[in-house]
Amino acid sequence: MDMSTLGDLGRGLTSALGCFGAAIGVAMIGLKAVEMVGRNPGVSGKILVQSILGMALAEAIAFYSLFLYQG
Repeated sequence: MDMSTLGDLGRGLTSALGCFGAAIGVAMIGLKAVEMVGRNPGVSGKILVQSILGMALAEAIAFYSLFLYQG
């Protein structure tokens, strides 16, 4: 294996781990949002806004890992 191949492998693994972490984060946010709405349905609108914001921030990490390390 030459250094170019190892570099490509490292970039691919970094991107994969970043996307995996973002997927876990989005899943945890969704899980907790559903749990909170189940406990207190009256605040579902506020929880929805906060969970969407949190999911967007978690997905930004996936985009960073995909585009930053592919250069």
